Amino acid sequence: MKKVLKSRLTELWEAINNSFDLFLPMENGTLVNFGSYAADKNVRLDVLKTSSSVKEFVFPQTETYLKFKNTRKKLELTPVNVEGRDYVLFGVRNCDAASFKVMDNIFLREPVDTYYRAHRAKGIIVTMACNSPEETCFCSAFGIDAAEASPASDIVTWDMGDYILWEAKTEKGEKLTAAVSSVLEDAEDVNALETLKKEIKEKMESLPLKDLDPKKITKEQQELFDMEDFWGDISKKCLACGSCTFVCPTCHCYDVKDYDGGNAGERYRCWDSCMISDFTRMAHGNPRTSQLQRVRQRFMHKLVYYPKNHEGMYSCVGCGRCVEKCPVGLNIVRVIKRLGEE
Repeated sequence: MKKVLKSRLTELWEAINNSFDLFLPMENGTLVNFGSYAADKNVRLDVLKTSSSVKEFVFPQTETYLKFKNTRKKLELTPVNVEGRDYVLFGVRNCDAASFKVMDNIFLREPVDTYYRAHRAKGIIVTMACNSPEETCFCSAFGIDAAEASPASDIVTWDMGDYILWEAKTEKGEKLTAAVSSVLEDAEDVNALETLKKEIKEKMESLPLKDLDPKKITKEQQELFDMEDFWGDISKKCLACGSCTFVCPTCHCYDVKDYDGGNAGERYRCWDSCMISDFTRMAHGNPRTSQLQRVRQRFMHKLVYYPKNHEGMYSCVGCGRCVEKCPVGLNIVRVIKRLGEE
């Protein structure tokens, strides 16, 4: 176990940035999101959740695959590879870290998404325990421990007030630890850490969503799908804005498009949303013609289809962003509660 004094955090940032691209929660106006480190920026490790998740580092919002050029009636195709240094995400919360495992099941199964794999391989994940979980948090409903290391943690850290405790968990974590060893010190008293873990768990037990339990949804898949009245009542409030899908750390729908610049262009991938009416539109039309069908698909996927196909793992990590961002209060918490009751 190591520690770094908060008075030496700038030294730590500089040491990491010498060997890796460093990304931290940065204040930008009224928002806090992960951004590239710079000495003049305001780092906000105290903010529990960034406005958007860190999934964009492994699954960018837009990414070019191919560039093409027409020269004298000859078409030139140039694949675009993932380049750049390895990077460090410092201060990732366990809910966001858990989302990587959810997306691994999608993008790393055969046929493997080579772009996702390349981004994932370059990343070193430094998680930070949640000293002050918020009322919209419900990660414990999905088996995530806010006080411990995530399975995706290369290094786990804890904010101890005047210093940050640091523990490497993987080979990648050991590599980063060695690179910044001049800034780290040995941590001797671990009793304070056990006290902090206990306090965090007590806070989690006091949250209003502590009893949320998706396992209470006991109806069979087809029976849930056929509940037209239920889904109609749930979906009638939906504005089809897609906010829930874009802030969600586990949503992974995308579209592939071509940009035509005349004699040159690009093929790129961009995020898409199952909540929008033209999602998966084909030549003959759209397979989901109503908002009821789209809302049903979103929640059935997260709570029924995904766990059925991935050994009980849900496609939700309880970060609470959809609870905070939905303009009409339509979120997965409401659906879990109502399905569990009915």
